[in-house]
Amino acid sequence: MRWLWFALGWLMLALGAIGALLPVMPTTIFLILAVACFARSSPTFERRLLAHPRYGPALRLWREQGAVTRKGKCFASAGMALGFALFCWGAHPSLTLLLAVGAGFAASAAYVLSRPAPRARPLGSSALD
Repeated sequence: MRWLWFALGWLMLALGAIGALLPVMPTTIFLILAVACFARSSPTFERRLLAHPRYGPALRLWREQGAVTRKGKCFASAGMALGFALFCWGAHPSLTLLLAVGAGFAASAAYVLSRPAPRARPLGSSALD
């Protein structure tokens, strides 16, 4: 079973890397899933993701507090809005598909926006404490 979690971790990491390059695909959610998979299969890769200079702080914040920064909420919402606009423009969906995809984006945005803001850390503590 451990190899399955490891493979899923790499799949999520690959999807996150693709998301970092494409404006309409998310990154952080796939990295959160990758950390969860690696926690069950490879503590080394889990630590490497949590210590990553760019994505580590957001991943640790999610793990420790279930929180999303205001900047993260703005980028996620803007990305979903852009993705929906590009979907409408490029796919010319039927009304049913348009409403279904719109409802999915709206539910996802509502979830992200409903996450708490990060709590302030006491002075002198680090994000790795």
